[in-house]
Amino acid sequence: MYLSQVEVDTNNRYKIQDLTHLGAYHNWVEQSFPNEMSLKERSRKLWRIDQLKGKKYLLVVSPERPDLNLLETYGVEGSARTKKYDSFLNTLNVSTKARFKVVLNPVISKKQEGKVRGRVLPYLSEEDQLNFLFNRAEKNGFLLNAEDFFITERSFEVLKKSHQKDLRLSKVTYEGILEVSNVNTFRKTLTEGFGKKKAYGFGMMTVIPGV
Repeated sequence: MYLSQVEVDTNNRYKIQDLTHLGAYHNWVEQSFPNEMSLKERSRKLWRIDQLKGKKYLLVVSPERPDLNLLETYGVEGSARTKKYDSFLNTLNVSTKARFKVVLNPVISKKQEGKVRGRVLPYLSEEDQLNFLFNRAEKNGFLLNAEDFFITERSFEVLKKSHQKDLRLSKVTYEGILEVSNVNTFRKTLTEGFGKKKAYGFGMMTVIPGV
């Protein structure tokens, strides 16, 4: 597994003019893996947009190494970096405590009479959004204390797809402290993500141990 990063070139409006919705970022990520594109065998990748000290970054977790030149398509020249993720993952143990950040699309599927599929609705209250993560922690390999994590950002993001109606997806950013309870499950969470819309910038958790 690889963890990659590139600074988005926000100072060049012409360069990033296509980055107006989640689908555009998704395409950017996919195009950064030309071998997969040519073979038409796309692996599952996680990605997220982070803001740090006034700069905007694209983070990517992937089974294969991206082409750094293509990863800089909308990025600052020379800013793309990638490193193997496995060595870090192997340092995690049961009871490891770490600071975390994750962006999720907290939703619930409500059954509709006469229909096989339920209607997917976003959780809108802060309490429901906090409970959404809290209730999914243990099955994803970690534990949370209610007082040790919080929401840092809430918004709606546009997802455009060809020949489909635009979607507005609820985006919630969580940060705090967690404790690893199941190492193998947690490693899977970090490499495969959890929750809905993982291909579109949701479900990617990052951690910094040593709390």
